[in-house]
Amino acid sequence: MRGANLQRPIRGNNLHFVRPRRRREAIDPAGPLARLRPLSPLLEAVLSQTVKIAVAGALGRMGGAVVAAVQAEADLALAARFDRPGAEGPELVAQDEALARADVIIDFSTAAASAALAEACAAKAGLEGRGPALVIGSTGFDDAELARLATAAERIPILRAGNFSLGVNMLIGLVEQAARALPADYDVEVFEAHHRRKVDAPSGTALMLGEAAARGRAVQLSAVAKHGREGITGARPAGEIGFSVMRAGGIVGEHSVVFASDEEILTLSHSARDRGLFAKGAVAAARWLAGRPPGAYDMRDVLGFRSSLP
Repeated sequence: MRGANLQRPIRGNNLHFVRPRRRREAIDPAGPLARLRPLSPLLEAVLSQTVKIAVAGALGRMGGAVVAAVQAEADLALAARFDRPGAEGPELVAQDEALARADVIIDFSTAAASAALAEACAAKAGLEGRGPALVIGSTGFDDAELARLATAAERIPILRAGNFSLGVNMLIGLVEQAARALPADYDVEVFEAHHRRKVDAPSGTALMLGEAAARGRAVQLSAVAKHGREGITGARPAGEIGFSVMRAGGIVGEHSVVFASDEEILTLSHSARDRGLFAKGAVAAARWLAGRPPGAYDMRDVLGFRSSLP
């Protein structure tokens, strides 16, 4: 009988089970799936076709991991790979050609190179009305380089993150909430460890965690940060957020935030086991960024965390 909620018997050995048919539930237009809907005709057009990705710094360890992650996705196409001027490698193209081919560029290089790349993408948008979006995983930016990125973001969408791991971004939210909820006499220390080849310290992720703790306490990190201690330092000032760094071996990434009082210690931590998780996160960010309007974004936008934080 059509329309009836018929039941189908499941037979196994000598037993008979009855499994009711499931009714289709309507999708709540205000629910989580609503975030997946296109925000504009341009975004709808982009999502309906393959997104073309170019990888900057393709000869680096993270660049190689990103190339592999892009190639593993059916709805993405590796449009180009490029590196610093004069670099030689399989299938490398010049930067201008990569910009012409790509919808989105993923860049894990250096702060200086990323700032220059952002300006090149913005210049292309200024001349042609459209430039590729840019996902940046580089760290170690100074104030001048950050200002260059902000200017470029007026013409192209730029998503920058010190870490593309889902777990790390969850940790950032938890640190902010803990800093807001715990009394001010809990001291805060940020620890990080990476491989011997990492050139900047503290890591971008450690700084993100410090910023999260500072936001939770409604202070500016620059006013309370303490980077390293040596000699007779005196008593710890109230409200200080300390940073400690280790560089050794092939450590992919270890981060911990300690909240310590006289009576107890709370430690929130994350351990990365494979840098492929960062590449996968960057690819997810690139997919999300394609077709977005110009502006500055981060992983809280991608994961929907920004609007959920109080």
